[in-house]
Amino acid sequence: MTAQSPLIEASSPHVMNTYGRLPLALSHGQGCRVWDVNGKAYLDALGGIAVNTLGHNHPELVPALQDQISKIIHSCNYYHVPLQETLAKKLVELSGMSNVFFCSTGLEANEAALKLARKFGHDQGIERPEIVVYEKAFHGRSIATLSATGNPKVQAGFGPLVEGFIRVPLNNIDSLKAATAGNPNVVAVFLEAIQGEGGINPMHLDYLREVRALCDERNWLMMIDEVQCGMGRTGKWFAHQWAGITPDVMPLAKGLGSGVPVGAVVAGPKAAQIFQPGNHGTTFGGNPLAMRAGVETIRIMEQEGLLENAARVGAYLSQALATALAAELASGAVREIRGHGLMIGVELAKPCGVLLQQCAEHGLLISVTADTVVRLVPPLIMTQQESDEVVSILCPLIQQLLQA
Repeated sequence: MTAQSPLIEASSPHVMNTYGRLPLALSHGQGCRVWDVNGKAYLDALGGIAVNTLGHNHPELVPALQDQISKIIHSCNYYHVPLQETLAKKLVELSGMSNVFFCSTGLEANEAALKLARKFGHDQGIERPEIVVYEKAFHGRSIATLSATGNPKVQAGFGPLVEGFIRVPLNNIDSLKAATAGNPNVVAVFLEAIQGEGGINPMHLDYLREVRALCDERNWLMMIDEVQCGMGRTGKWFAHQWAGITPDVMPLAKGLGSGVPVGAVVAGPKAAQIFQPGNHGTTFGGNPLAMRAGVETIRIMEQEGLLENAARVGAYLSQALATALAAELASGAVREIRGHGLMIGVELAKPCGVLLQQCAEHGLLISVTADTVVRLVPPLIMTQQESDEVVSILCPLIQQLLQA
């Protein structure tokens, strides 16, 4: 054992006990590989939960961030931040939308979206605006985003929750219409194009088009949470673009800064002018370091063709998993392999949380979400050879678990 080993043998007595951590501490990384403080190597198929878009220690991102740190890290929003305009212009170009508000996290971006929807309603004289949200959704852990979330486990102990939400099942337009029939207070529909924490559950493309049409018909905001599924993860910049639609409000975070905390709310014409000075703000949002991270992330993604890589390697990995687990899929022990691009869920017919530790012991970092779903959201630089490695480690462990 090394002198650093106590880091991975016990949790700190001084850090609040909010995470069920694995007994390892990461030291450094290169590409899709990371090493712990004892020198053990791991293939990173989690990417910091869909955050490390460019992998670790990218040869162009790191010098750019070092350059920015040597100039200015933080500037408050009393003043113009030129890099905000640079990144906003790029996000507008990629999304086909019109204006951007910057914050620091996905939770903040989703909270801002909820405030936009309520203000949208109040501006029309609706005193108690209501927002449609979804079963199995996850939008964050603040009181408002927790209320929008569809997971009773994470809500437990935090009541009373915020009112003003109408919950509906996924991919059922008739249920959406029935739940909102005759209700003049509805102002928005808020959904994830692919649910992440809920178990990698994609919204059907036809359903997204139906929701877009309904929002247009009823003058609602269509708000699509792309915090986890956006920023090229599915092979398009934003997952909803596979449906050929444009939302009115789009929260982003995670992969936008390749590990530097950054969030954004991108708004189309219907929502772009709702917030006025004094309506919303944040201390750290849009700081020069975060903005440089976003600008450089997108530049490098374009330069290296990472959307095409995510689509190609993601399709290859999904097929390789299906081939390796063919017998388990046929028997129903593996219920489904689903997702898009490099956002993949493998749903088992039994809880599989033990796979986190088992995979780590075999040198692979993954996630398990919704109790029974293995989640793979690696850096978008992952190669086919590395995805073969994922399959060679993960699938035997899944098979072993299912036979136990």
